[in-house]
Amino acid sequence: MASFCPRLASQMLPTRRTAITRASTQLTAIKATTYSNTSRHISRRFLATPSSDSSNGKGTAIVMLNMGGPSTTSEVGDFLTRLFMDQDLIPLGRFQKYLGPLISRRRTPKIEQQYSDIGGGSPIRKWTELQAREACNILDRTNPSTAPHTPYVAFRYANPLTEDTFKEMLDDGITRAVAFTQYPQYSCSTTGSSLNELWRLSKKFDPQGQIKWSVIDRWPTHPGLVETFAQHIEESLATYPASDRDKVVLLFSAHSLPMSVVNRGDPYPAEVAATVWAVMQRLKFSNPYRLVWQSQVGPSAWLGAQTAVTVEEYVKKGQTNLLLIPVAFTSDHIETLYELDLEIIHEAGHPGIKRAESLNGDPTFIKALAEIAKEHLDNPTSNSQLYLRCPMCTSERCKEQKAFFKGQQLELEGSS
Repeated sequence: MASFCPRLASQMLPTRRTAITRASTQLTAIKATTYSNTSRHISRRFLATPSSDSSNGKGTAIVMLNMGGPSTTSEVGDFLTRLFMDQDLIPLGRFQKYLGPLISRRRTPKIEQQYSDIGGGSPIRKWTELQAREACNILDRTNPSTAPHTPYVAFRYANPLTEDTFKEMLDDGITRAVAFTQYPQYSCSTTGSSLNELWRLSKKFDPQGQIKWSVIDRWPTHPGLVETFAQHIEESLATYPASDRDKVVLLFSAHSLPMSVVNRGDPYPAEVAATVWAVMQRLKFSNPYRLVWQSQVGPSAWLGAQTAVTVEEYVKKGQTNLLLIPVAFTSDHIETLYELDLEIIHEAGHPGIKRAESLNGDPTFIKALAEIAKEHLDNPTSNSQLYLRCPMCTSERCKEQKAFFKGQQLELEGSS
């Protein structure tokens, strides 16, 4: 999950990381990549070639949904205010419209300092725009019947905001769009919140239904996602002495959830576990491993074991070869660059405690995004899980959102 607490984001990767090098030197090889062991949208795509085969002449919008992050420290306050005002993400009861801004103002100085410590802003927009652009370039070649594929980015709490992107799509004359979550594992707090926002905006700005939507709502075990994680783990394991390599403990770290959300029946913990199992299968269970949870905030109970505490306890037990894998994030941001790299790894002070590279601009991952979209466009049927509410859900927003997207699905099926 691309995270959902006010710890988010950063701007530039530390120079010791290799993602920028990988993205720049290997992006041209995307087409050949396989899954073996070996504030406007981005409309000016230099590699894409519009196809005359499109059924409506306007092609398909590929809309990347994510939480977003402030690009500069001056944007942190607005970002946090939007975040704490989201009842799907952080339910604060009937006084949310007062409590949200108050909490935001109190937390802003601390979060601004964290951004300053890791470069002064979030790289999530840079990475999401690159991922969207290059995936659409691939789609134009592999799926000409739905081309041209136009990339849009829709963030919940930072620019480009979902509302601004939605208005732009209407102005651009878009009639067919795929809402493509960038949270591989579904949670009502993340993907659910983004879909609630799209439903709200459709009612407000598109009551006539100019845009017909379908949804890619989860992809926790897609082979390309699994392969990218596995390759990054193998690259990191290769930095350990051969005699220690198979003893390194793999700590798959995902953003935690309040237990109140877990007990409501949110599918996120099970889907993160499914990703971990699939990656370990690909690795032939070469190493001991655990799934741990990070970024807990506030006094209420959260899903554990906590990442930071797990590292501390393993160090006490003499296990100092630990590899952290951010398993629910599609790019670097504050949870990786500050919480994992600085708060946990740097403070631990052991050279054997490391982090695997984030997905970022890896060509294997970008090819996976294109394949997920192509599979969906070839058979635009949303996952049946999308329409199933959590057993303890009482949200009318959730109920109406699911009914809206189910209606969109039926319209697409009727027109095909």
